[in-house]
Amino acid sequence: MFSLSLPRGPGDTGTVGSGGAVLTGQVAAVNIGHHDGRQHAAESERLKKAKLLSSLLSPQEKKIFAVQGPYPIIRHLLRARGWVERKLPHKNRQLKQQPGDQKKQQLEKRVGGGGDKQGEAVPNPRGGAQPSLGTREPLQHPRPRDKKNKGEREDEDKKEDQEQCSENSDDIHDLMSYLVQDQVPNFLWTIRLSNVDQELLPRIEVVNRFPRLYALCTKEGLCQSLQNLTWFEQVDINTFFPRCYRLGFTGEQEAFIEDFRLTAARSLLKLALQKVRDRPVGTEQPPKSDKVPARPCSPLYLQLVEEALEVCEQHLGILEHQDIDRNTPSPSRTCIAWDRFLQEFYHVTHEGSRLVLSREQREQCQDVLQRLEEQLPQLGIEGNRNIWILKPSAKSRGRGIVCTTRLEEVLELTQSRPGSSARVCEWVVQKYMERPLTIFGTKFDIRQWFVVTDWKPLTVWFYRDCYLRFCSRPFSLCHLEPARHLCNVSIQKKYKTLQPDPRVPPDKIWSNTQFQAHLAQLGRADAWQQVIVPGMKAAILNALRCTRDHVGSRKGSFELFGADFLIGKNFQPWLLEINSCPTMSPSSAVTRRLCANVQQDTLRLVLDRKDNPTCSIGAFELLYREPPVSSCLSVGLELEVTGCSLKNPQPAKHRSQNKPPTTIPSASQLPAPSGDRASEMPVAQRQKLEQTEELGQSQEESFKPVLKDGSGDVFRDSPLHVRSVAGESLA
Repeated sequence: MFSLSLPRGPGDTGTVGSGGAVLTGQVAAVNIGHHDGRQHAAESERLKKAKLLSSLLSPQEKKIFAVQGPYPIIRHLLRARGWVERKLPHKNRQLKQQPGDQKKQQLEKRVGGGGDKQGEAVPNPRGGAQPSLGTREPLQHPRPRDKKNKGEREDEDKKEDQEQCSENSDDIHDLMSYLVQDQVPNFLWTIRLSNVDQELLPRIEVVNRFPRLYALCTKEGLCQSLQNLTWFEQVDINTFFPRCYRLGFTGEQEAFIEDFRLTAARSLLKLALQKVRDRPVGTEQPPKSDKVPARPCSPLYLQLVEEALEVCEQHLGILEHQDIDRNTPSPSRTCIAWDRFLQEFYHVTHEGSRLVLSREQREQCQDVLQRLEEQLPQLGIEGNRNIWILKPSAKSRGRGIVCTTRLEEVLELTQSRPGSSARVCEWVVQKYMERPLTIFGTKFDIRQWFVVTDWKPLTVWFYRDCYLRFCSRPFSLCHLEPARHLCNVSIQKKYKTLQPDPRVPPDKIWSNTQFQAHLAQLGRADAWQQVIVPGMKAAILNALRCTRDHVGSRKGSFELFGADFLIGKNFQPWLLEINSCPTMSPSSAVTRRLCANVQQDTLRLVLDRKDNPTCSIGAFELLYREPPVSSCLSVGLELEVTGCSLKNPQPAKHRSQNKPPTTIPSASQLPAPSGDRASEMPVAQRQKLEQTEELGQSQEESFKPVLKDGSGDVFRDSPLHVRSVAGESLA
């Protein structure tokens, strides 16, 4: 138990600390003579609070926590529960294990170094100077001196500095934090596991991060993991995740080129059907920045529709397995001259070139697209411009993301950098949703939270509240700038002065309650509970199931994730990505309320529920808990070997010439038993011996065991197989 004894006079001494750590009166003295009565009363009240808090520092209480990053809500909630914070070093932001006598050596050095003046500073756990109990100087929070951090790490550290400096510096909490510097925290909430001392981390009971989340929380890792979903669940990935390819791998890059060409052919058929009254098909105007003007008098590409129909017909044959008995090459390779086709497709799609369609061709296009819709779940989100979105594989907050419509632009942007590793994939390309659900003509996405409290067995909790993020400009496929297509808050804050529609809030954030009210106005109030929420739950669970074997599992850890979804025209949710350590910084009134609630409910889930399983966990609900898996090895007590004799198939006469017959001695040839026991042999035993003699003359010497599986099938000429009666294989 920590002790805190205070002097009553300037010359008295006292002790503060544990394990023999002594603070002399020269360090902790209180100069009451220079303060009035009100200051003395306030000082006494503060010291009473310090004594009260010191009672919580017992190792049996297990109420010491540490926070890394801009999480003032977590810090406030834990302090309100009676927890004491071990404040982390502010200079290098790394939680390190301190020897038990390190604090004592520092104090003794401070005392021995001439610390006999009143008001001398005590070492500050943040790296600065902590005022003594008798001074009124506020605590200082020095800025970090390390200038080597760049990019995302620099931005997060800057945000952490601003958050910590904005908080009120309470010297009571500083004092208590100083008293527990040699204690191992029982709870850690950090923004980055790499900042924690790896020797100390295993000793912390509860941590809010899991290691090795690459397979789930990077664009490349999620793409690769979901490609293996069929090994875990009988679910088609194309029903909830837009087609995605890793361009750092030759096989997937070739698959993307094939997909791009086939999608261009389907897009051309959709464009052809938009022709009304013999007007040019390209009704949307290109952006003003394009230097290529519209060409209403350009030559008609009469053969394009026929070529697109041919490609789609051959693709349908493959999708319908009509090529199962013949080696049919992909139509994206040998069907037409693709370089010429794509260039003419660009002219029609992006430059307004005319495309004439006959009535017969129109009927063929409708028939082919209808058949393709039955085979391709993502046909409804494709549109008619063949837009793809290119993303850096391991960046966040929308950095480096671009939309493109030309194949050569994608291949040019993804050229390998000199000296880069062949195993590193720097870019992924994904089919852009050209037909998303919009609100007031503006694109939006949904940030949905969920918590994983265990990976083995998998345990997932779904948060019922979420929020929508709007873009800053109206949605348009002719203009591909980020303000219209990227809903990330870090991207849209650059366009604060833009307003897509007066009905969109200025902070461009909606709660799920507001969204449900909007759906009710559209006459689809049931879409939220019957389509959107079940779709998001299924997509999250599918992603977790196929990545669980690649994530570092640690008992006592948990993690709050943020999944991003787009909603299609039919209200079907489409998973875009899953973020670890989602931002809790409020950007609006809605996120200020929801982010505070989800942090409070997370603490209820991972802390309160341990002691009281029936306690309230707020808006969390159990999404999935994997049942315990029984051992696959069954050690049965009753074993059996099943088999029968096998006869040699060679002819009888050949067998009689080459092999002497094997007989069993008759009863008369057996040596007679000695003594009186020969005459006492039972009659039944003698008869059984004579039957054995007759049977032995018709059998072979060799015996081969025959194995049976669970279905009763017989396997001959195989090694001896032993199984338990329960059917579990043991050998």
